[in-house]
Amino acid sequence: MRRLRTGAAALALLGACVHAAAADVKPAVNAADTKPSTEPRVEFVVVKSDTLISLSRDVLVSPAAWREVAALNRLSNPNRITPGQVLRIPTRLMRATKRQATLISSAGDVRVGDAAATAGQRLDDGQTLQTGAGGSAVLELADGSRVRMPPSSLAQIVGSESYGVRPATGGTAGATASSGGWFSGALRVMRGSVEVFATKVLRAKPLEVITPTAVVGVRGTQFRVGLEDNATALTHSEVIEGSTRVDTASRAVGANVATGFGAAVDTSARPPQVAKLLDAPDLSAVPALFERPIVRLELPSQTNDLRVQVAADKEFERIVSDQRVEAGKEIRIAGLDDAAWYLRARRIDAAGIEGFDAARPFTLKARPEPPVYRTPRADGKQTVGSVEFAWARNSTAPRVRLQVAEDAGFTRLVQDQDALTETTLRADLAAPGNYFWRLASIRDNGDHGPYGDTQRFELRPMPATPSGGVAADGKSMIFKWSGRPQDRQEVQLARDATFTRISAEASLDSTEWAVPAPGSGHYFFRYRSIEPDGFVGPYSDPVDVNIPIDWTPLMLLAPLLLLF
Repeated sequence: MRRLRTGAAALALLGACVHAAAADVKPAVNAADTKPSTEPRVEFVVVKSDTLISLSRDVLVSPAAWREVAALNRLSNPNRITPGQVLRIPTRLMRATKRQATLISSAGDVRVGDAAATAGQRLDDGQTLQTGAGGSAVLELADGSRVRMPPSSLAQIVGSESYGVRPATGGTAGATASSGGWFSGALRVMRGSVEVFATKVLRAKPLEVITPTAVVGVRGTQFRVGLEDNATALTHSEVIEGSTRVDTASRAVGANVATGFGAAVDTSARPPQVAKLLDAPDLSAVPALFERPIVRLELPSQTNDLRVQVAADKEFERIVSDQRVEAGKEIRIAGLDDAAWYLRARRIDAAGIEGFDAARPFTLKARPEPPVYRTPRADGKQTVGSVEFAWARNSTAPRVRLQVAEDAGFTRLVQDQDALTETTLRADLAAPGNYFWRLASIRDNGDHGPYGDTQRFELRPMPATPSGGVAADGKSMIFKWSGRPQDRQEVQLARDATFTRISAEASLDSTEWAVPAPGSGHYFFRYRSIEPDGFVGPYSDPVDVNIPIDWTPLMLLAPLLLLF
């Protein structure tokens, strides 16, 4: 080691510098004062290339600061330092170098200040980064810590500086390797939330996340900080790994928060509320495939509100949707493209602290959207025979696939056509019962969209042919037919087969009709059923009845006619 000049020669060499910086000198610490200091300090390790002159020039705020460093460390010879020696130096005495942050990635609406942001952009101390409703960003601080910002968040870089930075060139290998110094910085969250992955590096003071109601400080950990937009400006912080210190905004009171715990702070003067993080929700029932533009899902067993996020990557650095969902309410996510996505959810306790994450991948394939159904209407009824299917075609997908089945699982198909270019199709269905139909759109390139919602319809059998005729007494006509007891029956008796000359008609609650016999002639009878839901069935095939002429009165008059 090259020894420094000592004694009067060294003092003479530094005298001019000390005199010039005398105005900047802070009061020296009394060597006899053993009272511990609470101000931020670093432990500076002397390397081979360090000299008193180089440290005063490159590391300290001024040459005069060396006097206080020497006093604080009780150096027996303040003009001599040796490799490996540890110097405790207050941060205020160390020269600060401004450091920039880097925007690693951005998705959707992301802005630096008022301008659109681009990946790789550098951010200076004091600049803001904000994400829109569908935007997200990943920011790397100067110390390598990464900050994930979900949608609808706003943060500002505060005090991004390095201390104790040796020159990167001109020194030994050891000096170059340690040229980064100690990092000091903070992130002010003004809206939304951040997720921080703090690196374990040398720090002049803890990395801080500041909100209007709290200060969260760490030295190396993974944690979240969120600011709720409510009257109390609630700040909640959760520690996933490591530990944090959460203080009120005034730093009057605070609490240490360990792994698996969180804290909540509001505008009151109360200490932070610390609680164990809630377990991750169960997402096993979430489908792997969604086929509608609006993703809908329910987690009915959840009794807590949920934080629900959707991202394009499993690391959740490109979050496109971030919402709070009330307990038991349907989760609805709109605006997603057809693609592979990742869903993440965590429960929120009564204090607003968010718990552990559960994540699950899913695929959205909702396009081309299915045609709009027209007929048969859902749960409609009609009689067996020719059934018309009609729809409004998707303009972006000219081909249509139609499936008709006897079961909702479409395993017993009665129609399956995938090259329909018209908007109607007729099919003969002779068997009564329930049927199910669905439609899908197909693009010119063969891209097959999802089926629309399954529609059910019922085919009712044709009415049975009635029986009946003139009663034995000849005074009435009696007709009978089969039918359901809950249905209402409408009957008609006419002089012609087209039922334009109605002789009698009635509405009945039974399947039998007795009507006084009309005069002689040819008559036609028919009926139809009206079901309780209003469905009106077709008329039955007519039954014709012939009432012969009653010659009895003429036979009685015959003897009298012979007298004449």
